[in-house]
Amino acid sequence: MSRVGMLPIPIPDGVEVDCSDSGRVAVKGPLGELELQLQSGIKAVLEDGHVTVTRRNNSSRQRSLHGLSRSLIANNVVGVTQGYSRTLDIVGTGYRAQEHADGIELQIGMSHPVIFKSTEGIELQLEGANRVTVRGIDKELVGRTAANLRSLRTPDAYKGKGIRYAGEVVRLKPGKAAIGAGR
Repeated sequence: MSRVGMLPIPIPDGVEVDCSDSGRVAVKGPLGELELQLQSGIKAVLEDGHVTVTRRNNSSRQRSLHGLSRSLIANNVVGVTQGYSRTLDIVGTGYRAQEHADGIELQIGMSHPVIFKSTEGIELQLEGANRVTVRGIDKELVGRTAANLRSLRTPDAYKGKGIRYAGEVVRLKPGKAAIGAGR
């Protein structure tokens, strides 16, 4: 049995979960509503304040989907109660971000400013000129948006300039001078 898949998901107060026979799980809470379509063979059942996930048989595919489905439902429950956020730092001389009508405008060493548009369900929040926080209730969408923002200018391996996650450690390579310094 899957250790993760066997764990029941506690439902906090103020959260409604609807598990239909067709495999659709709808979670509604104070921050919003999320919906998830389970794979065939995986079933979610709501019983006395907990959601339990079961599988049809013991095949390799069903075992791998069992824990995944349980984690996705648990992520939706946390998302509608607390939400998710990822923080990115903009590092580099002259690199900065500012508010724009569609999202945020980034000056990241290109010949033109880059406008990063916010998608539905995502809130982009600026903290100063060099820190952006991506907030939302869908964990996957928050992570994907943060990754797309980071991909506009990934950290440089020689100077460390670029957009990085808060707390991310960028190992810098030694330059040309460091290679021949002992000669």
